[in-house]
Amino acid sequence: MKRFWKDVALAHGEGGWSVQLDGRPVRTPARDPLALPSKRLAEAVAEEWRNVSDTVNPRAMPLTGLANAAIDRIAPDPHAFAAGLAKYAEADLTCYRTEGPRELVDRQEESWDTLLAWARSRYQVEFRTTQGLMHVEQPEETVERLSSAVHELEAFALAGLSPLVTVGGSLVAGLAVLERAIAPEAAWAAVSIDDHWQLEQWGADAEAELALENRRRDFLAGARFMELLNAA
Repeated sequence: MKRFWKDVALAHGEGGWSVQLDGRPVRTPARDPLALPSKRLAEAVAEEWRNVSDTVNPRAMPLTGLANAAIDRIAPDPHAFAAGLAKYAEADLTCYRTEGPRELVDRQEESWDTLLAWARSRYQVEFRTTQGLMHVEQPEETVERLSSAVHELEAFALAGLSPLVTVGGSLVAGLAVLERAIAPEAAWAAVSIDDHWQLEQWGADAEAELALENRRRDFLAGARFMELLNAA
């Protein structure tokens, strides 16, 4: 879509904050009003529209994309969407450790043990870890409590949590960012330990580095979305 507007402004109404282009409200791909529950989030979405040069590039507008997803994809059935994220509790990245080399083992232990310790304390649960990729079944109570924490979230919070969990492969890390128990950059460093290790061992690879940077951008966009959503 070519840029056709000159002015971007905010308006507040019964449904929340809306972004307006030359006085006309932005709509989602499903043609629903793009109504945002937080003024700070609305301001950030509006800034994405202001920064459009000639043509709209969805990849350059991650907050708008997550808001669209919250309204069009998640709000109609938040329970089903939450169930998809909650399944990550059954096979969280932090529970699957390498058998070697020792340096990578140490990196995983230092980072992932800290996340699991937080989750144990926060949710009063236990985790089973393993070396290798063979599935290890988590305690039923652990799965239920982490699942319950996800199901408590409304559509916009689920939209922000989604890239943290799906990109990082860790529900524990996603919930830690949600509850501000870990900084987003530190969480990304934790869930991308294996990727960075591979790059270190095999040398720079432009394609792999670009793919990793794209994942990092999506991960951090989810974190920023949640931060703005909960900002005063």
